[in-house]
Amino acid sequence: MSSHSKRIIRVQVLQFMDALLVLSGFALAFTLRLPVLHSLNFFLVKVGHSLNIDYVGSLTDISSLLFVIVPLTIMTLKHVGFYGNPTSTSVLRAFGSILTTILVITCVTALLSLFFKINTSGRSVLVIAPAFITMLLMLRFCCMRAYWRHRYQRDKIRESIVLAGQPEEVEAFWQTLQSREASRWRVVGRYDLASDKWDEFQQLLHDEAVERVIFTAKHSEFDKIATAVEMCEARGIEAWISAHFMQTQVARPSFDSIDGHPMLVLRSTPDFSWELLMKGWMDRAGAFLLLAGSIPLWLLVAIAIKIQSPGPIFYRQERAGRYGKPFWMWKFRTMIVDAEKKLEEIKQQAGNQMSGPVFKLEHDPRIFPLGRLLRKFSIDELPQLINVLTGDMSLVGPRPMAMYELPKIERSEHRRKLSVKPGLTCIWQVSGRNQITSFDEWVALDLQYIDNWSLWLDIKLLVQTIPAVLFARGAK
Repeated sequence: MSSHSKRIIRVQVLQFMDALLVLSGFALAFTLRLPVLHSLNFFLVKVGHSLNIDYVGSLTDISSLLFVIVPLTIMTLKHVGFYGNPTSTSVLRAFGSILTTILVITCVTALLSLFFKINTSGRSVLVIAPAFITMLLMLRFCCMRAYWRHRYQRDKIRESIVLAGQPEEVEAFWQTLQSREASRWRVVGRYDLASDKWDEFQQLLHDEAVERVIFTAKHSEFDKIATAVEMCEARGIEAWISAHFMQTQVARPSFDSIDGHPMLVLRSTPDFSWELLMKGWMDRAGAFLLLAGSIPLWLLVAIAIKIQSPGPIFYRQERAGRYGKPFWMWKFRTMIVDAEKKLEEIKQQAGNQMSGPVFKLEHDPRIFPLGRLLRKFSIDELPQLINVLTGDMSLVGPRPMAMYELPKIERSEHRRKLSVKPGLTCIWQVSGRNQITSFDEWVALDLQYIDNWSLWLDIKLLVQTIPAVLFARGAK
C-alpha cells in the first residue's frame, strides 16, 4: 500500500475516532450536567439569580441534532486543517482549529435547536458539551502528536528511499519537500540516471534495504527510467516517478488504469469523494424541502402572473449543463411572451451592460412590472428546484449559460466553467453582481469556486445567499 493511501486511511481512522469523541463529549455533558449546573447555580445565587434544575433533560431530547452535529463537526475540523501533519502542527494551531470548529458548531446548533424546537431542558447538555469535546479532541491530538514524533525520531522507523535522476533535478526536488518529508524519510542514496552504472544502482538497492525509489523525470530519458523501474519491480520496491515533465496550471495529477493500462490522469475538477457524494444528497434533499415549503408561494405567483400578463406561467430555455450538455431550465415567466424575438432589437437600442457573450440590461423593457418584483427577490428562480431534483443542476454552482451563448465564448479557458454541474447560486450571486459587468470577472469567480470547492464552501454560499435574496442584493 502506498504512503498516500496509508495517509488517507490514517485520516479516516482519526475522523472516526473524533466522531466517537464528539459523542463521548455529549455523553460526559449529560453525565456531569448536574454537578456543573449546581456549581453554576451556586455563583448565580450570590448575584440574585438561580437556575431551574428540577429537570435538565437527557440525550434523547437532542438525539435528532446529533445526526447533524457529529458529521458537521468532523467536516469542519477537516476544513480548518485539523487533520494535517501532526508532527509539524503546533498545539496552539490545533487548539485554534478546534475552537473555530466549536464556534461554528455552536452557531449551527443554536439555529437547529430553534428550528427543531428542542426542549429547553435539553439545551443544558448542548451548552456544556463543547467544553468536554474540546478537552477530548485536544487530548487525542496531543497523544497522536507525541506518538508520531517518537516514531519518527527512531531512525529504524523512517522509510529508506533513493532519489534518482539528474543531480540538479534531484536536489531541486528534495529542497521543495525537505521541510515536510524529512521527518519520515531517510535518504540512503542518490543515483544519476545518466551514468548508466546499473551495477551500482542494484548494489545500492541491495545494501541499504531501500523501500522506495523516487525518480525526477523532467529531463531524464524514459528508457533509462524504465530499466531502473524493472530493477525496482524485481525486488518489490516502490517506484515513484515525478510528473514534472507534464506542466499544468490547475489540473491535479492522479493515476488510474483502463483495462490494465496505467494512465496518468490530469483532473481540474473536484475528484469523486464522500464530500461530492454528500453534495448530491444535499442537493436533492434541500431542493425537495424548499420545493415542498414554497408550494403556497408558487400558487400565488402563478395566479399573479396570469392576472398581469397573458401567456404561460412558466418559461423554459435550453441551457448548457455540465460540459455543455443541453437541458431545459425552468423559471417563472417575467417577460412578455415574444421576448426572445425582440432580443436583437433591444440590443441595438439599449446595448448590453455585460461584456462578452452574456446579455444583461438593468431596465429591460420586455420585463413586466410583476416580473421585476419576482426577479428582485429571485422568486422567478424557484422552478429551477425541479432541475436540481432531476440532476441537471445543483444548489450551488456556476449559473448555466444559454446554449446560443456558447459559440460566442472567445477564450477557451472560459469554457472550464462548464466542467461542473451548474447551480442556483454561486460566488457571483453573493458578491455584488450588480457591480460586475465584465464576463471575464464573472468567469473568474466561477473558476475560483471550482478550484477551491469543498462541501463547506457550498454550505457557506447557501447561508450567504439567504440575506442576498431577502435584501434583494444585486438582482436584475
